[in-house]
Amino acid sequence: MCGIVGGVAERNISHILIEGLKRLEYRGYDSAGLALINQGQVLRERRVGKVANLEQAVLESDLKGTLGIAHTRWATHGKPTEHNAHPHVSGNVAIVHNGIIENYQELKDHLKDLGYVFTSQTDTEVIAHLINDALKTTPSLLAAVQQVIPLLKGAYALGIIHTDHPDELITVREGSPLVIGVGIGENFISSDQLALLPITNRFIYLEEGDIARLTRNTIEIFVNGQLTSRPTKELDATVTNASKGEYKHYMLKEIYEQPEAIKQTISQALNDDHLREDFLADAVSDFANIQQIQIIACGTSYHAGMIAKYWFEQLIDLPCHVEIASEYRYRSPVIVDRTLYLCISQSGETADTLAALRDTQKRATAKNLNIITMAICNVATSSMVRETNHCLLTLAGPEIGVASTKAFTTQLAALLLLVLKIGEVKQTISVAQIAKIITELWHIPKVLLDTLQNDDEILALSELFVEKQHCLFLGRGTHFPIALEGALKLKEISYIHAEGYAAGELKHGPLALVDNEMPIVILAPQDEMLDKLKSNMEEVQARGGELFVFADEHSGIKVKDRQHVVNVPSVDPLLAPIVYSLPIQLLSYHVAVLRGTDVDQPRNLAKSVTVE
Repeated sequence: MCGIVGGVAERNISHILIEGLKRLEYRGYDSAGLALINQGQVLRERRVGKVANLEQAVLESDLKGTLGIAHTRWATHGKPTEHNAHPHVSGNVAIVHNGIIENYQELKDHLKDLGYVFTSQTDTEVIAHLINDALKTTPSLLAAVQQVIPLLKGAYALGIIHTDHPDELITVREGSPLVIGVGIGENFISSDQLALLPITNRFIYLEEGDIARLTRNTIEIFVNGQLTSRPTKELDATVTNASKGEYKHYMLKEIYEQPEAIKQTISQALNDDHLREDFLADAVSDFANIQQIQIIACGTSYHAGMIAKYWFEQLIDLPCHVEIASEYRYRSPVIVDRTLYLCISQSGETADTLAALRDTQKRATAKNLNIITMAICNVATSSMVRETNHCLLTLAGPEIGVASTKAFTTQLAALLLLVLKIGEVKQTISVAQIAKIITELWHIPKVLLDTLQNDDEILALSELFVEKQHCLFLGRGTHFPIALEGALKLKEISYIHAEGYAAGELKHGPLALVDNEMPIVILAPQDEMLDKLKSNMEEVQARGGELFVFADEHSGIKVKDRQHVVNVPSVDPLLAPIVYSLPIQLLSYHVAVLRGTDVDQPRNLAKSVTVE
């Protein structure tokens, strides 16, 4: 969701900024722009659409400079137009911005009274004008920015340049992620380290409220006007490969990476048939004291949390509550002593989840309550990981496709590992049962590989969805959340309206939608709910619905008229949600490809939702 790249160097950086924007395309955007300082002028190009359009414009105009900022925009205030694209300019100031300025209208009215003319509909332009106005009373760009920041309400990451400061890049982080890439004789900023990996693997992760001044050879970071320091961290470049390789889309590549991603995730915790002693060792005393779990997450991560609720309560008898972060943060929830607040996020920067975490921490401190916070996340350097007491990483590697695949299944694997660890600490699960589950976990990568062998069969079924406008996904138990996830995947990349339902709820409303034009996707693992699920299938068929069933190979469910069946390798019911995620991902992928949509960057969506 919106991307920032900026830099100050001795060499021309226009191509570096463009390449950085290309590496941020996965985040979702509708326009792109770039501004460079050269010989006392702001040189700017902006284009609607792909970064390639901007790249062509920059080549044609031969834009060059050693100081610059660039941006991919995901529209919030104002339509996707060239005038609304970043960077925005006021006088000799150019600025890029991720986030939302909540009080922009008030600031805009004030600036209009001062005579400033607005050329865009964005909230960002007010910041450019405010900084330009502040420079009337100070020659220091840093001081002008420090003067303006207290006026802003909302979330923002900023990159700011000025013609009178040709060797100075100012950057600000407040509620939106930003990193500094440390080079030799050059320094860079970005909203995602991925954009800078071709030129550096050394990063400084800014914290809330940080304002930084970068030159070619120096990095100064200020908090409340006082100089401070932040550690520089070096990333292992071997884990940052984000190429599509032989695959047509990132999403397909990431679907096929799941067996290895699951193996990596569980290997950090398991040794033969038991948990490693060092796995979450620093959290043991905290786990011993907790009395319940509160999971907070959004989107696909929320679905992972829903499945974990079954596991926490079924396996280790620990109460678990799951809430959507955007609802949780606004409903004044009761903060309960001795609760593990578990935040799940692929990026670790999800705005609503982060806000819910921070609010919970503040309220617990104010009431002197003993709570524990923990993140399950795919990014070790993220805000969520840094701001929680403990973290458990999903070792999925970079996930570029907007529709989450391997991040979701590795979240499930990590959550099950967490359940086992807490159960072991609290002695609410037997050693034998832990050993049995771990044995099944080791077997999961092979089951996933076997499941992927159904790809051609699923592709054939996908052709029957191409002209459909609506679809229903049904599951029971832990497969109700998988039904929700399947519906989410189909709607977000194929644009077919889809709903996920608990199959037992059919007669409470959804059955009214079923007719001979409505495809019904059924998730049918071999578990204690299978017979009841078969009855639900009969209800659907009696109303003319066409069934597409992903069924355990030993379920006894057979192909018949208007009932298509894909056999899924048999697996322990406890782990079946991980396995059954793959067929619904493949189904959604193939339907989207056949319908000609942009699979990796679906319309209106962003990979990392860093604003409300």
